[in-house]
Amino acid sequence: MDINFQDPTDIPLPPDEVRIRELRAEPWPDGRRVRILLELTPFQKRPNGEIQIRDENGVEVASFSIIESIDYKMDFTIHLREGKPAGQFTVSTKIFYYRDEESPQEIDPKSTKEEFHLPTDIMIVDRGQTSFQIDTGTNA
Repeated sequence: MDINFQDPTDIPLPPDEVRIRELRAEPWPDGRRVRILLELTPFQKRPNGEIQIRDENGVEVASFSIIESIDYKMDFTIHLREGKPAGQFTVSTKIFYYRDEESPQEIDPKSTKEEFHLPTDIMIVDRGQTSFQIDTGTNA
């Protein structure tokens, strides 16, 4: 009996071809936590990532780093810093690799590394954004 955990037609890609397939954010019923679902294309080399959540005023209310992910389908729960968060929130993510002698030497000119506090010796391969709403009556 053969057991396949990965689609055999889904070929692992080199770093400069890795992309975000899906980014979703689902607030928990308590309104203080958010489930982040992130799916990348399969990869040959483990990618890194940064995810930030900002409120409608642009204030960062949560963030976390992904370091050399071993799985291309990821599921995280993140706690929001605010005591009783409410309103519209934006989730932004950047997927990147640290440079090595095999990496292309050009960095994405549209990147805003200072927004994510990333070092300059990285190659950003993709970025994504989504949003979610927390109603005032959601959190207890």
